Amino acid sequence: MTVQVSTEPGADWATRYAGACRDHYRRVLLDIARADPRVICVDSDTGGLEDGFAAQLPDQYVNVGIAEANLMGVAAGLAATGRIPFVNTISSFAATRACEQLKIDVAGNNLPVKVVVTHGGLSGGHYGPTHHALEDMAIVRTLPHLTVVVPADAAETERAVRAIVSTPGPVFLRLGRSATPMVHERPYEFRLGEAVTVRSGDDVTIVATGPYPVHFAVQAHERLAERGISARVLDLHTIKPLDEAAIVAAASQTRGIVTVEDHLRIGGLGGAVAEVVTEHRPCPVRRIGVADGFHDEVGSELELLTVAGVSVERVVAAAAAL
Repeated sequence: MTVQVSTEPGADWATRYAGACRDHYRRVLLDIARADPRVICVDSDTGGLEDGFAAQLPDQYVNVGIAEANLMGVAAGLAATGRIPFVNTISSFAATRACEQLKIDVAGNNLPVKVVVTHGGLSGGHYGPTHHALEDMAIVRTLPHLTVVVPADAAETERAVRAIVSTPGPVFLRLGRSATPMVHERPYEFRLGEAVTVRSGDDVTIVATGPYPVHFAVQAHERLAERGISARVLDLHTIKPLDEAAIVAAASQTRGIVTVEDHLRIGGLGGAVAEVVTEHRPCPVRRIGVADGFHDEVGSELELLTVAGVSVERVVAAAAAL
């Protein structure tokens, strides 16, 4: 389903959308819940919502503790009674520990549960591999009825959150943890299920999802331009339903596609794009993502992405080769 969200320029765009996506999400959720008593914040553990949301709207807040499977079941029950529950947990826990409940209770019943996860990809890397979420998109995009969204920055996070409130059925919204570079520097049109053309180009297409990957893609565009290579950059914020038309157009109009993601190369954005071009318009696809294996390094998201081979340099090299 495509949902259009109004975009009104603020007095100071950079100030309004500075900081971490998850912090901005919490402010937007509180604003939405104040206007709609059906919105319920279903929380787990103590990650900050108990001090912010719960203090302001205690009657619209439930904390189940460190019990992610129960978290999904409670949210499904609330949704079945007409509420709009926003589930809050860490991505590695939602997609693996609570996968059965997400599959059966939420997605299987096509209930309007909005699962908002943080620490997506390697953004929780300072906690070690237990908090790496590198297989989450591969898992959740296979679940029935589930819309999967990965915003590129705080501005896109706000638009995505406001869009999913009225989206029928369940949603999986994947955020990071810490502040990341701003990608969208001015008001733009956002629709669920439609890619955003961040930079135009006719030689090669770079398709990215999530904060650092889209930022890397924009930087790669600039470096490639210095070589005389015109790179189209698509912010593919919705992984499911995928914007097949934009991907087929890229496959038809440019020499190939480079995908960039904070996720394993298996099953995520790269896999989804390859599925589309294989069926509709075969073209070369180069996937920039985390290599298969157990990654036991500890560090910041940017450090771990570099170690894993997800970097501007890798994107430039792959695009130039195409």
